Amino acid sequence: MKLNETMSNIQLSNFSEEDILIDVMGDDHVGTSYDTPMRKDAFDLSDDEKIAKIESHFRSIMDIMGLDLTDDSLKGTPKRVAKMYIKEIFRGLNPKNKPDVKLFENKYKYNQMLVEKDITLFSNCEHHFVPIIGKAHVAYISNGTVIGLSKLNRIVQYYSQRPQVQERLNIQIANEIKKALNTEDVAVVIEASHLCVSSRGIKDTTSSTVTAEYSGKFLEDATRNEFLKYIG
Repeated sequence: MKLNETMSNIQLSNFSEEDILIDVMGDDHVGTSYDTPMRKDAFDLSDDEKIAKIESHFRSIMDIMGLDLTDDSLKGTPKRVAKMYIKEIFRGLNPKNKPDVKLFENKYKYNQMLVEKDITLFSNCEHHFVPIIGKAHVAYISNGTVIGLSKLNRIVQYYSQRPQVQERLNIQIANEIKKALNTEDVAVVIEASHLCVSSRGIKDTTSSTVTAEYSGKFLEDATRNEFLKYIG
């Protein structure tokens, strides 16, 4: 259903147009670009300064909700959340945390696809800031160099550690592997559960979302089907 048709079916007297737009975009998982939307001044503040500001704001949020911040269990929560945001679950926003990818000569002359499947993936939905949990499966065909296996995991982790839309995440991982290995022969499939679906809204706990990005030889049926057979 188009946005204007959706809006016409809602009692506009009870909601602002902006509220309706936000809800419709969030439910439809609309993404605006291949790149994570960032302001030009995103890194003017140091990590410590960001943590201090987030701590202050999150303390206000908890206070607005009526929580007793003098309670032993809650009083440290604002700082814990702030540190978690900057140092852990959203550390992939900062380019300085991008993994250093080292390549090695393909001395074995291995010219078949290399597949690493079931890479653990933790991210967060940018529409509701709740977890996305799943697996990533990646494959490439060497163009003369190979990459350390753990670096594939780190690339997945780096792009996952930011507010995300699964479609964008899939493309970002694939593009980074193509760039690192100087090859178009790359495939990435992600299967994930979104807590914005399972823990709120429709509250469907059994569904999952699958996205795929194929390029180079993986656009050929035989190569793509071989990859899909491996990941099962």
